[in-house]
Amino acid sequence: MISTRQLTTIGAVLAIAVSGIALAQTAPDYHSMGPDQQKMMESGQHPMGPGQMQEMMRQHQGTMPMGGHPGMHAASTTPTMPGQDAFGAIQEIVQILDADPKTDWSKVDLEALRQHLIDMNEVTLKADAAPQQVDGGLEIAVTGSGRTLVAIQRMVPAWAQTMNGHQGWSTKAASLQNGELLTVTATDPKEVQHIRGLGFIGLLASGSHHQMHHLAMAKGEFDREHLGHAH
Repeated sequence: MISTRQLTTIGAVLAIAVSGIALAQTAPDYHSMGPDQQKMMESGQHPMGPGQMQEMMRQHQGTMPMGGHPGMHAASTTPTMPGQDAFGAIQEIVQILDADPKTDWSKVDLEALRQHLIDMNEVTLKADAAPQQVDGGLEIAVTGSGRTLVAIQRMVPAWAQTMNGHQGWSTKAASLQNGELLTVTATDPKEVQHIRGLGFIGLLASGSHHQMHHLAMAKGEFDREHLGHAH
């Protein structure tokens, strides 16, 4: 029959064994340690206390990707990028039209919107803009040739007509042989500096009406002849 002393000894041995297993599970891998830590382990010294070891393991596990496979990163299975800006703008309009039960598909004209986006591309990237300060604001000669000239002649006068009076601005466009002369002025000194700071492309990008004009174009709410002018 086992005595009380023997039972106590067996219990102590089991406790030491369990502690050793737990320590082995939480201890860092030898090869993942730095040189100093390896030397301490080889000399019989523990490089850190139990609390520090647990914290290190917690942080290490927190950096592991889901599934526990190093080097793997979670990735979306559904592409979201349209791949081209104009395509993405049209795609957005199509989604709005599809979601609206009142859309009259017999009037929808997405080709007109595509032509307008081509105009925008020509004016934004290919037109020459030569600004000159005038009393109260800015005068800009916007010029180009070929398809760029056509886009300038459609967009610049339309912008001047639409934005006249915006924030107290006076906007007008006059024809040039190879483009348009855009003049934007104001009486408020702050707006004068605003106009000059914006420059040609900043002025064209001002206002929040442009996107709604895109939707109106797509719905066929402008005469086709003037669709290129709606900016």
